[in-house]
Amino acid sequence: MNTVTPRVFIAATQQNDGKTTTSVGLFAALRKRLGRIGFIKPIGQRFVEVDGHRVDEDSVLMEQTFSVQTPLEAMSPIAVEPDFTRRYIDNQDGDRLVRRIQNSFDRAAWEKEFVIIEGTGHAGVGAVFDLSNARVARLLASKVVLVVKGGIGRTIDEVALNQALFEKEGVEVVGVVMNKVLPDKYAEARDFVRRGLARLGLELLGAIPDEPLLAKASLGQICRTIRGEFIAGRSRSRRRVNSVVIGAMNSSHVVRYFTPGSLLVTPGDREDIILAALSQGAGGDSETPALAGLVLAGDLLPHPSIRDLLLGSELPTMTTAMDSYAAASSIHSMTVKTLPGDVERIDRIQDLIDQHVDIGRLLHKL
Repeated sequence: MNTVTPRVFIAATQQNDGKTTTSVGLFAALRKRLGRIGFIKPIGQRFVEVDGHRVDEDSVLMEQTFSVQTPLEAMSPIAVEPDFTRRYIDNQDGDRLVRRIQNSFDRAAWEKEFVIIEGTGHAGVGAVFDLSNARVARLLASKVVLVVKGGIGRTIDEVALNQALFEKEGVEVVGVVMNKVLPDKYAEARDFVRRGLARLGLELLGAIPDEPLLAKASLGQICRTIRGEFIAGRSRSRRRVNSVVIGAMNSSHVVRYFTPGSLLVTPGDREDIILAALSQGAGGDSETPALAGLVLAGDLLPHPSIRDLLLGSELPTMTTAMDSYAAASSIHSMTVKTLPGDVERIDRIQDLIDQHVDIGRLLHKL
């Protein structure tokens, strides 16, 4: 296996702490400094079908954003399907998986100046099939940067726990990036975490403030989450949602809750509310419309004449079989991921990493 090309393993203390955000930003920053950068996500849990291969979503994001020039199957060698763990426990063919990961790394590192390795979940994820993040980092001879959600006490505790797992595998954690730090607590959190990490022998390489844009889902992401489909306004699927309103009251009352960027969820047969949305909610400019969109819940559709009005309006509208409460709950609890083509979000991520992570210090420690 290639042991020459410089590399870093981006790990986290738990899911959704910001590994992908950090990886995207680092890729852009390192490409400016070093040239050709490789990427690999050895173990992927969220995958899509591409040319007959199951490929992790983040590998697709990196390829389509940066044109990495590595085959996707090499950037995502193992996709954990629903029955993957059971099949592994039955067969325990660990050597084959190790060879696949190491061979894929060689392809990802080919003619590259540096390789970013993105983990999945916390340090112990994958241990059930003998490929925890800590072990994969060791197999790929990589040092680690830990990404952790902003705070103080819990942040330091989680870093210490994950550091112990990496140290057990003989892997060095070279530093920490703290993500999603509340702006009004930023200076205090950065100072105390920096001092707390120093007691663990670790360095705070960056503190990224919480960015509201990165937490806002697009209509397209919401449509997939609620297993819906667009019946109008699909071209505006990248529009972002600021809040969710459930239309379960009189139409004269629900309009009070129409605010720029809100998404209205209502049963598909509440024609009074739908007409209110059409008359008052679709106004505003294209960037901040009074309503971001409309969800017709319960697998119900309004009268054809109202459907025609929706089709002729500028209001993006989708249907779902979920009832209003289930749809709204799914939207509130969804994980907002960065997707290919999301230029505004990707540009903002790059700016955040440039401004708040010490890239020079990271390279020095590697």
